[in-house]
Amino acid sequence: MLNNILEVRDLKKEFTLSKDRKIQAVKGISFDVRRGEVFGFLGPNGAGKSTTISMLTTQKEATSGDILIDGESLVKNPASARRKIGVVAQHNNLDRGLTARENLIYHARYFGIDNKTANKRADEYLERFGLTERQHDYVRSYSGGMAQRLKIARAIMHNPDILFLDEPTTGLDPSYRNILWEQMLELNKAGTTIFLTTHYMEEPEQLCDRIAIVDQGELKAIGTSDQLKALIPSNNIVSIKLSNLKDEFIKEAKSLQDLEKAVIQNDLLLLYMKNEHPDFNKILEWVKTLNTSLENISLSTSTLDDVFIHLTGKGSIINE
Repeated sequence: MLNNILEVRDLKKEFTLSKDRKIQAVKGISFDVRRGEVFGFLGPNGAGKSTTISMLTTQKEATSGDILIDGESLVKNPASARRKIGVVAQHNNLDRGLTARENLIYHARYFGIDNKTANKRADEYLERFGLTERQHDYVRSYSGGMAQRLKIARAIMHNPDILFLDEPTTGLDPSYRNILWEQMLELNKAGTTIFLTTHYMEEPEQLCDRIAIVDQGELKAIGTSDQLKALIPSNNIVSIKLSNLKDEFIKEAKSLQDLEKAVIQNDLLLLYMKNEHPDFNKILEWVKTLNTSLENISLSTSTLDDVFIHLTGKGSIINE
């Protein structure tokens, strides 16, 4: 058995915008996904992430390069590849005119599964995802959390080798997010490879074995969460909440000793310090010169969110 369930080789996608203008959305990326792992695929809006996923799931044709699913070329044989992948799209693509059970059965029948087996699997997944009591209700009556659970159940009805989850918890409250991830980890323990995209950075940091970060159509880095965090020059971050936050404070922070870089993110001024033990007295003295009130200050270590900013440049970053 091959160690890699997915192999991406020099994948490119070019779009023609007009007679004289083309753009390259994906610029020759290559990476592997190991069998049985939870793999995170992150990138800001416009990074080429969605285009890449569309090619990996046979929704778009690649301009060049190759994609191997379990050693077989998806580019040359997309029909065969579709049997090995499951896709949970970000948008609700359930058939709202069908019941939950009918959505599952029709999906299974599409993949050539006999009626007896399809019904047996439907029983199992409706029970697993807590939908048995509502199985005969039309999907249009479902809440967002219920619809998301049904989308996942439908995606695994044909026993895919790899499950693509495109921002599966967006818009869900924390309790539903936890429920979904408990179910996803159970699937993973049973042998299903998970390919995840998300905007919630705590999810890949806590759940993924490895993470890839893409930006501007290029692969910026790949590795474990700890390996990615090691890419940041400083591991010590001073978070400052001010009553009146201004972009100009970033440039003014350059006067601080041992500053690696300054960032504004989520209404906080973040100072990445070279020193393992930053001098808070000097930082507080500097804050007093900003003509604003200090509401909170704290020290923390780097997170995956910090790695994302460091690699993609998204956010107001000034490097020393």
